[in-house]
Amino acid sequence: MQDPNADTEWNDILRKKGILPPKETPKEEEEEEQQILQQSVVKTYEDMTLEELEENEDEFNEEDEVAIEMYRQKRLAEWKANQIKNVFGEVVEISGQDYVQEVNKAGQGIWVVLHLYKQGIPLCTLINQHLSQLARKFPQTKFLKSISTTCIPNYPDRNLPTVFVYFEGEMKAQYIGPLVFGGMNLKVEELEWRLSESGAVKTDLEENPRKQIEDKLMSSIRSSIPSRRDSESEEDDD
Repeated sequence: MQDPNADTEWNDILRKKGILPPKETPKEEEEEEQQILQQSVVKTYEDMTLEELEENEDEFNEEDEVAIEMYRQKRLAEWKANQIKNVFGEVVEISGQDYVQEVNKAGQGIWVVLHLYKQGIPLCTLINQHLSQLARKFPQTKFLKSISTTCIPNYPDRNLPTVFVYFEGEMKAQYIGPLVFGGMNLKVEELEWRLSESGAVKTDLEENPRKQIEDKLMSSIRSSIPSRRDSESEEDDD
C-alpha cells in the first residue's frame, strides 16, 4: 500500500482533491517552524520603539508578551546605560575655546546651562553657589560657567550675571543682568524654578517660590494698612 505521507506528485494531486488528508508534519519540523516563526516575531519587535509596543500590546498573545517583555527590559537597560553616560553633577569651568565642543556639540537630548560671570561680583558668586547645588540635584543637565570676557570678548560687566540655556546646541532662554535675578535676595529655589520654565531642569517645586514671597509681602502690607471699617469705628469713637 502506498504511503499517504510520501512526497509524490500523485499524493499531492490526491491531497488537493481532498482524497488524501493533509500531510502530517513531523514533530521536529513543527518545532523548527515554531522556532523560526518566533525568531521572526522577535525581529519585528526589535523594529518597534517602546511607544509602538505599548500601542500594539492588545494584538499580542501570551507567548508574544514573554518575548516583548524580554525585549522591553533589554531596551530599558540600554536606555539606562545611555543615561548614566550623560551624568554630570557639577559646574564645569570652560573657556571660549571649549564653547563649541561643550555647548554647540553637547549631544542629543542634552540641556546646557551656561553662566557668564566675573570674580568680584557678589551676585555672580551667589549664582555659582546655587548652580553647584542644582548641578548635584539635576545631574542629567550640563552646568557650565565661564569668565565672561574669556568666552565673549568685550562682554560688558553691566550684563552680568548672564545665564544662557541651550538644548542640543540651540539657545532656548537667556537671563541677562542683575535685575532679572532679583539681586542678592535670589534663593536657589527661585533659580531652579526659572530654569525649569526654560525646560533645562524638571523641578519638583509646585509653584514659583518668588510668588510665595510676593504673596507674603502683600499680605503683610495689607495687614499693616487699617481697613475702612476700622477707620470708621475710630471716627465714631471721636
